[in-house]
Amino acid sequence: MSSTRERLVIIGGDAAGMSAASQARRLKGPDELEIVAFERGHFTSYSACGIPYWVGGDVAERDDLVARSPEQHRERAIDLRMRTEVVRLDVPGRRVLARDLDAGEEYWTSYDKLVVATGARPVRPPLPGIDAPGVHGVQTLDDGQALLDTLAGTSGRRAVVIGAGYIGVEMAEALIKRGYEVTVVNRGKEPMSTLDPDMGCLVHDAMTGLGITMVNGAEVTKILTGDDGRVAAVATEDAEYPADVVVLGIGVRPETTLAREAGLPLGAYGGLLTDLAMRVRGYEDIWAGGDCVEVLDLVSGRERHIALGTHANKHGQVIGSNAGGGYATFPGVVGTAVSKVCDLEIARTGLRERDAEAAGLRFVTVTIESTSRAGYFPGAALMTVKMLAERRTGRLLGVQIVGREGAGKRVDVAAVALTAQMTVEQMTALDLGYAPPFSPVWDPVLVAARKAVAAVRSDR
Repeated sequence: MSSTRERLVIIGGDAAGMSAASQARRLKGPDELEIVAFERGHFTSYSACGIPYWVGGDVAERDDLVARSPEQHRERAIDLRMRTEVVRLDVPGRRVLARDLDAGEEYWTSYDKLVVATGARPVRPPLPGIDAPGVHGVQTLDDGQALLDTLAGTSGRRAVVIGAGYIGVEMAEALIKRGYEVTVVNRGKEPMSTLDPDMGCLVHDAMTGLGITMVNGAEVTKILTGDDGRVAAVATEDAEYPADVVVLGIGVRPETTLAREAGLPLGAYGGLLTDLAMRVRGYEDIWAGGDCVEVLDLVSGRERHIALGTHANKHGQVIGSNAGGGYATFPGVVGTAVSKVCDLEIARTGLRERDAEAAGLRFVTVTIESTSRAGYFPGAALMTVKMLAERRTGRLLGVQIVGREGAGKRVDVAAVALTAQMTVEQMTALDLGYAPPFSPVWDPVLVAARKAVAAVRSDR
């Protein structure tokens, strides 16, 4: 390398990594900054969140989920090396050891600046039979393609989904759409542990209404196989559930094996710890972003791990700006997420009851039912809104919404209020859009805020 040209090395070619590469390239041309990116899979810059909808047939083609191909990145003078895995990170030597997965060759590449964007990996508990053919995690496009190949090559129509978080619930619906008989085995009291159980039960009812068999409060002990070695059933302590295919929806963990071996700082959830500029703490020229990092929760003030493409892309923009000579920061999150089961929309932001308790906060909770439109307007649908507010101060702490069309995106109002550290009383004066086709005179979020105000006042 010349004395004036720096090399930026990026480990991971999806949202955070390639957003960082693209932003850095906008700020510095090839003569100033060489960019080398390593991606161990077959795809780059794709929507992992869209995989359940591809499996379910809502998205017709796999390539519809790809935002930018390797060729498009290379056209921007980004040296993107596909099917190449970084297997060692030498921080003192400022270099990485890469392995070409097809050729089997290994080689060292030096760096001036480094981005760690290694993503997350699906949780695969060490159960007997967990690695049997027909058992699938769903995290990458390669995983999604492998699952579709199994579905196409299996004559049976029985599927078991282990876990009932976002991926588990979405994959259960996708398999129903594929014509499978679906059982969801969940160790929690209700599906969607990102909600409080009283809201999760509404999701349970909707899943049952789809024809999904819900088994809550059950711990999987092993996966049984047939004479051919393929998956045949999922066993708990009390029962066995026949399965021609099994999908793991237990969640993900930060993929930080490289970082841990290199001695980089990790948090309580195993994710890399960074400062506001997304620099790895204690390292001037190493950044990290995406599903492999922990971020600041603006409501609780604690670090947490949230694997979402929205955050990963923002991280990448911040990292690329800083690595490219500019300046940007990522202040944190409030924990907003939205999903659906058929036509039931599920949304949350901020803290659940157990989150608030763990943070040492004293709070009140209220739950209301309202409609998505004026009650007299055709198509008005019920929704349930739960709101948490801090005692005495009335500061908004969290909102959960479950309802039909028009329910889910209402959580964005609460997300903005959380970010602004508004009280529930301040929320009642928000000037939200109103017309009968869109909302009652009092929007459901504001109805909940009014009830929360009353609860806070009565608690003083």
